[in-house]
Amino acid sequence: MLIKLGKEEKDHIIHQIKDYAVKEYGEDMGDLAALNWLDFIVKEIGPYLYNQGVHDAKSLIDQKMVSLEEDADALLRPVPPLHRS
Repeated sequence: MLIKLGKEEKDHIIHQIKDYAVKEYGEDMGDLAALNWLDFIVKEIGPYLYNQGVHDAKSLIDQKMVSLEEDADALLRPVPPLHRS
């Protein structure tokens, strides 16, 4: 799966990468270099982050399903036992 970013998102991230390079390494980074870093991160690291997000969402859904089952069970009303002859 390829992550697609909008122009505004991509521009913001590129700006963040450039700021990080200056703060952490004292190096100015051009737009092209920052874009290359972004492309690398999206291609090489993105799938790990995406998969973790899917696992986290699945875990949350599982928790919600348990809660829904408990809520549904709480709606049950007692019934008298069946008499068998």
